[in-house]
Amino acid sequence: MSQKVLLDVDPGCDDAVMLAMALAAPDIDVVGLTTVAGNTTVDNTTRNALAILELLDAADVPVARGAGQPIVGELDTAEEIHGPNGIRGDLPDPSTEPVDQHAVDFTIDRARELGDDLTILAVGPMTNLATALVKEPDLPSLVDDIYLMGGSASGIGNKTATAEANFHNDAVAAKRVVRSARPRMVGLDATNRATVPLDDLDELLSSPPPLDAFGAWLDYPEEVRQFGEGSDPAVHDAAVVAHVLDDVLAFEPAHLDVEVGEGPFHGAVACDRRDEVGKEPNAEVAVDIDVEGFRALVDRTIERLRG
Repeated sequence: MSQKVLLDVDPGCDDAVMLAMALAAPDIDVVGLTTVAGNTTVDNTTRNALAILELLDAADVPVARGAGQPIVGELDTAEEIHGPNGIRGDLPDPSTEPVDQHAVDFTIDRARELGDDLTILAVGPMTNLATALVKEPDLPSLVDDIYLMGGSASGIGNKTATAEANFHNDAVAAKRVVRSARPRMVGLDATNRATVPLDDLDELLSSPPPLDAFGAWLDYPEEVRQFGEGSDPAVHDAAVVAHVLDDVLAFEPAHLDVEVGEGPFHGAVACDRRDEVGKEPNAEVAVDIDVEGFRALVDRTIERLRG
């Protein structure tokens, strides 16, 4: 039986790689996408999501537009990393429109409909998910698992010295989610090692669609590759789907909280894995990744896209 997944995304190049992996895998059933502002505006992330689905012959997957601003603070986009309008590569014009339902309500309805057959993967700012938890506090008990791509248990960030970009962009939402959702947090501690060698990049970029776009999604600027290992880019969001496919991540229980103040630790994660504060774990934290297993799944996706 295929694992049913709902993907909360802000495409974004690593989101696009993740979507390609999920859609190409026969044992994953993508029941919908919800979009959020993050890597770029929600107008762009919604259009990018529709265009990626069009490119990958999956335009029947419903897309629900979500939050355009963080709960508190100003949106801080990343077009300098992901490209104009939030994504690189040639994408077709979408032939479909978003569904006539907000992402929050779409998420709650899918959770009530599918129950513990559903896994939620949130890989952008946590605004939609936090709002869904306000409207439906039982959401975590309705579904199988809730995964987050965000945070840094080590306290070493990529947006600031201490904060990962998704948690930094909406720290209030991230705080609500780690406190209420009992999530599996896949942060930089694992995803900085979710790297893809670029040996075949030129071949991908010169291939017919959709492989040329897939290559463009991996072709991060040189200054961004420092967050991976060596010169290979880290494809953070893709690590989450890779684990759903093949258990490539190792998790440990921890008690988490998120700093929401406006100082230098805004969006930083306080992670207690040693029971220093005397509170029960409220999450599982990814502490390691099978790099070769992850890369094998990326290679398998490329072969499936090659046809």
